[in-house]
Parts: sequence; C-alpha cells; structure tokens
Amino acid sequence: MGKLDGKRAFITGAGGGIGAAMARLFAAEGATVALADINGPLVQETAAGISGAEAHVVDVRDRAAVHAAIDAFAAGGLDILVNNAVAFHYAPLTEMPEDIVDRMLDVGIKGTFWGTQAATPHLIRRGGGSIINMSSVAVSFAIKHAAVYTSIKGAVDAFTRQQAVELGVHGIRVNALAPGAIVTPGASAVIDAEGWEKRRAMTPLGRLVTDAEVAAAAVFLAADSGRSIAGVTLKIDAGITIAGPR
Repeated sequence: MGKLDGKRAFITGAGGGIGAAMARLFAAEGATVALADINGPLVQETAAGISGAEAHVVDVRDRAAVHAAIDAFAAGGLDILVNNAVAFHYAPLTEMPEDIVDRMLDVGIKGTFWGTQAATPHLIRRGGGSIINMSSVAVSFAIKHAAVYTSIKGAVDAFTRQQAVELGVHGIRVNALAPGAIVTPGASAVIDAEGWEKRRAMTPLGRLVTDAEVAAAAVFLAADSGRSIAGVTLKIDAGITIAGPR
C-alpha cells in the first residue's frame, strides 16, 4: 500500500522542478493528483506521464482561476494542497522594476493565499487534510540580491504558522518546506554553474538537495506520518542553514 492511498492532491507550479517531482511521487504513493501551472504545454506534458493525473493551466495570481481549478478537482474530494508556484528574479533592490516585484509578490504571496482560500472549504468537508507551503532557507540568512524573494518566503513562513492555528481546529495541518540549494529549471535561470558549486561547497554534507528529496518530505508531511505536525517549516538543506553563508 502507498502512503497516500485514496488521497487527492492539488499541486501548483507543477509543470516542472519540485512541483513535478511531488506530483510523480504522490501518484506513486497512491494519490490522485492535479497539476497546475501557468505553462500549459509543460504541465500537460508532465501530467500525461502520470497515471490518472489532471492538468490545469492556471495563473495563481488570478483568484478566480485558482478557485475554479481547485473547485473542479475537489468535486471528487480534496485531501492535500501544495502551494508551490514561485517567480524568481535576483537583483539589487534598487534595480528591481515594479512589474517584476508585483509579479513575484502576486505569485508567491497572493498565489499561496488564493490556493489556501479555495482549498479550505473542501478540506473541511473532507474532515481535515494537509496544506504544504513552499518556504526557503533564504529566510534564515541573507542571500545576495534576494531581498524580494526572501521577503516573500518570510511571509509564507508567517502565514503557515498563522493558518496552522486557524485551521487546526478543522483537522487541517498546515506546514512548509524550506529546500536548500536545489537545481531546478526556474532556479537555474538565475543561478549559473559557478553559483551552484558555491552553494554545494557551503553545505556541511557537501552536496546539493534533489527535487526527489523535497518530494519525499512532502509525502512525509501529507501522510499519516505527519498527523501530529503543524505550523512547522521543515528544512531539507544538507545543513546549509546551520552552517550559514561562508
């Protein structure tokens, strides 16, 4: 038996990277999954490779679109929500254009709000469930040119703790995952090979995290193994947070 047998999971930002890895592992553990992403061809291709998966082309900045997609999937029940969608851009704060800041804030914060808002009534009707938000080790120490990204992930941490208390009475467990340095298409668009090697060297374990390891942590939180865990931000970072930037 799989750890998520009979569960139904909706994952945003699931066209590639961590979100796609989660969708694949959730399905392998017995869940029925819905993948949402703004990139239509990508999310449809990824979903096609997962048995029974649904693909939803969704811009998480659009409240109505998020609600419509989650409502459609949750007609068959909803047990797990993963708010994974993110927008990356690293630059000195003095050089950050307003349109990019707005996009990052809307995807990273509003997208998490809208997903949680849409999923909550369905989870309550199900008698509880799991919401997993995506944080980052960037919250724990300063990262060059990441003022906006770090601020967003700090807000996600605070939101996770607040919702863990507010929704816990309904049996809904709200937690976050904070991956360390992990090679994904989105991150690689702003981090070059030298940057990845620098991050690897900073970790006590001397290695980068994989998307499969983050997905395994998500399964742990979403399954019965996480039934007494709420309001936690779990770091999967090869020890980089303990060591700090060097």
